[in-house]
Amino acid sequence: MKPVISIIMGSTSDLPVMEKACKWLNDQQIPFEVNALSAHRTPEAVERFAREAKGRGIKVIIAAAGMAAALPGVIAASTPLPVIGVPVKGMLDGLDAMLSIIQMPPGIPVATVGVNAAQNAAVLAAEMIAIADEEVAAKVADWKSGLGQKIEKANAELAAIKDYEYKCN
Repeated sequence: MKPVISIIMGSTSDLPVMEKACKWLNDQQIPFEVNALSAHRTPEAVERFAREAKGRGIKVIIAAAGMAAALPGVIAASTPLPVIGVPVKGMLDGLDAMLSIIQMPPGIPVATVGVNAAQNAAVLAAEMIAIADEEVAAKVADWKSGLGQKIEKANAELAAIKDYEYKCN
């Protein structure tokens, strides 16, 4: 299947964070690709990637970046596609990356999820695609309904613990 989501990272050191997005997309059977390109070390390759992504069938780009976090913005400047930035925890617990990603100039928006929140980026990308794709919409809806079921199950298990007594002083 042809990828519809592209996950791009500044280096493979971001892969442990981005694996959560890969796993979620795999579980939902939504085709994606993964690349490592650096806004600072391979700027021409990043711009070429961004310009050509739509023509290759990509619908949403997820870009992970730490510290200066230029990658999501550079990609957003070079493509009409939506870009989701994932700030990666680094020097300042990811606050430096998050602030870099959210402070984009007018006309170059980058959606941003929480620090290291790669799974949320994958869900958001799928929700964007779901606007025009009923199959993806059904997958997202099914997965989200499962979230409530997990909490209900956990609550029932907690209530079943007979030895547990919570005391307020």
